[in-house]
Amino acid sequence: MKLLQTILLALFVIVFSDTVSAQYGNGYNNGYGSGYGNGYGNGRRMNSGMDQSMSQQKPKEIPVEVTVAKIMEQLKPALNLDELQVIAISNIVSENIRTQGMLLKAETSQEDKMTNIKALSEATDRKITELLNKDQKEKYVLLNEESKSPKKSKKKKSE
Repeated sequence: MKLLQTILLALFVIVFSDTVSAQYGNGYNNGYGSGYGNGYGNGRRMNSGMDQSMSQQKPKEIPVEVTVAKIMEQLKPALNLDELQVIAISNIVSENIRTQGMLLKAETSQEDKMTNIKALSEATDRKITELLNKDQKEKYVLLNEESKSPKKSKKKKSE
């Protein structure tokens, strides 16, 4: 009789512990895994997910050299620049981009930022036009006007 009670008690304990373990959602895994709000002692997985979402919120900054290369890729054929002009204008543009970044990060009012960036843009244009010949200056002015005026969508001509 005692043997039968011991066997029943052992069976009861095994069944009961399996049920408790299943409630935590991990069956036969070690620790408390994925039940009850991603479990207990599973903070490492939760934190890594939060770290990933934090890194996804902040976009990666594009290096200045990449931006300058794209700008020069457009300017060189449009203005028919020689290599010396390309180097000099690249230096001016990269200095401009770095200064703009510092102005935007500065803790000043939005109006101050806009006036400083406008002054920087005018100074940069002046420096660039000093390096260009007469034909190139005219083309540069046209390019600047095109880039500053927003492109209008084509409207239907027949009404």
